[in-house]
Amino acid sequence: MRRLFVEDRKETIRRDILEILKEKALTIKDISKIVKIPEKTVVEHLEHISKTITHEGFFLKVIPASCLHCGFIFKKRDRMRKPGKCPICRSEHIKEPLFKIEK
Repeated sequence: MRRLFVEDRKETIRRDILEILKEKALTIKDISKIVKIPEKTVVEHLEHISKTITHEGFFLKVIPASCLHCGFIFKKRDRMRKPGKCPICRSEHIKEPLFKIEK
């Protein structure tokens, strides 16, 4: 019985994240604050959501992270988390990626 509760909770969180991201683009940190779960968990949920929403005609759009110092854009990055340093100028001032769900 307890296991069902945990699975139901995961689905509820994913549904909440899905609905939030249909409305506007947010960072992992923003989603974490709204849904009240750790950032690491948000990343896990986003990875799952991105795989499961395609058959519903949606996709997870990622607006890539960028360096606030030199302007480098992390276009080819596969990971959802914010990069640690810019490969060009080595600055750690990085704007986090944004996530949005679109049709």
